[in-house]
Amino acid sequence: MTPTALLAADHSDLLRHLLLDTALKAAIVVAALTALTLGMRAIWRRAGRGPHGDPHGRPPSRDL
Repeated sequence: MTPTALLAADHSDLLRHLLLDTALKAAIVVAALTALTLGMRAIWRRAGRGPHGDPHGRPPSRDL
């Protein structure tokens, strides 16, 4: 192989590595944001601020 062909192959491997690295980091960020969203949603509902809770943040009354 000629030196330019070797350089082209090295650049191709580097580019593939960088694209895979970027895709992996993006997937990690999406997974972290999804976990954060689900956790905040669970906390928000537990605190009584869900779609059926009091808009002022008071916990629902427990009439026994």
